Amino acid sequence: MNRPNLPLAGRLRTCRAPALLLLAAALALSACSKPASRELQAGSYRATLELPGSKSVPFGLDVAQEETGKVLYVTNGEERIRLDEVAVTPGRLQARFPGYETTLSANVRGGELTGNVTLVHTDGKALQLPFTARLGETWRCYPEALPDNADFAGRWDVTFTDGAGRRTAGVAMVDQSFDDVTGTVQMPTGDQRFLAGEAHDEELRLSRFDGGAVVLYEAKLDARGELAGETWSDRGGSQHFVATRNPDAAIDAAALASRLRNPAAPFTFAFKDLDGRTVSNSDPRFQDKVLLVTLAGSWCPNSHDEARLLVQLDRKYRSRGLEIVSLMFEQHAEFERAVAAVQRFRTAYGIAYPTLIAGTADKTKAAAMLPQLDAVLAYPTAIFIDRAGRVHEIHTGFAGPATAVQHDLLAHEFATRIEALLQAGASFDESTAPTTEPPLSP
Repeated sequence: MNRPNLPLAGRLRTCRAPALLLLAAALALSACSKPASRELQAGSYRATLELPGSKSVPFGLDVAQEETGKVLYVTNGEERIRLDEVAVTPGRLQARFPGYETTLSANVRGGELTGNVTLVHTDGKALQLPFTARLGETWRCYPEALPDNADFAGRWDVTFTDGAGRRTAGVAMVDQSFDDVTGTVQMPTGDQRFLAGEAHDEELRLSRFDGGAVVLYEAKLDARGELAGETWSDRGGSQHFVATRNPDAAIDAAALASRLRNPAAPFTFAFKDLDGRTVSNSDPRFQDKVLLVTLAGSWCPNSHDEARLLVQLDRKYRSRGLEIVSLMFEQHAEFERAVAAVQRFRTAYGIAYPTLIAGTADKTKAAAMLPQLDAVLAYPTAIFIDRAGRVHEIHTGFAGPATAVQHDLLAHEFATRIEALLQAGASFDESTAPTTEPPLSP
């Protein structure tokens, strides 16, 4: 078969076409296979942690370039946690959360981070959770915002039911701006700190990760205007909850409170400090002083919030005769490991008052270390003691900054109690002392 008599240029184009196509394909493949950047890029990331059971918990992560190098900020609504213990090498990121043993380790590839977050629980065991983060994603729970969503703002009475059927009452405080939702849930033992998420039609999702805990709430509004849903955490399992809107919802502070076995007996303690020296209430530095003794733990997010307040109180009242002592109940039975955890806690908040290693975080074991108390029910627990060594108040639990007004009231109550004890001296008039804790809600 005769081929058409093509001009030379036409013949050349015909003969070279396959080669040119192959060259173009090779160039395209080369461009696509160009190695992604291994440098950690500054900007805002949407990050997630995967809980056992495949529940994905989102949080915000900002990477900033500062004079000292790369710094991370973990965000939950208005909360912005600075992580300055950061090590960055090509293709690798490692960071530690302030005051916790929690660490983040990830590979860096372009604008994507993949790795693990490791948390240490109160039994001393480490839990690794898969971690991912993507640069430039601004949404938290729902990728698409809806123009019209249910209104979740306000106060809610909440009842939680665990797998064993045990119920716990709480109060949810929710703020909403269009689809953005923030808030917290206050329990008798403390609050859930800063929760952030979005409304999506009749659905609501809220989450939190702050180095101390991983929390996810999912709920839906029913036809009666009530909320029903589930909550998950890194502590394992889930709880069902229902919530009813109530503008007067409040926690009964007296529902959960530690008490003295013998109110007439002085409160005593004797534990080792971080240098291994025994510190006792009978030491000369505590004589004729007002004491605020707190039961806390470096692993406990509410203890972190309490520490911020105690540092302020220490600076304000120490010169007037106040001594603050934190009895730390830690994840580790080994003294050296407990000391290391508490030292990180002290450094994070600039703590100058004594922090003593009192035992492990198990509440039953903690109560055995303090036999004057009928039980240890919550961390933190604050014990107010006059100059004569008599206990005048035991405050169980804590309302942190996420509770807003409740936290301000609590800070005022602490200061008022300290002022009264300082002014009264050893002749404190018991008739003026409060016998029950006032409610933490306005």
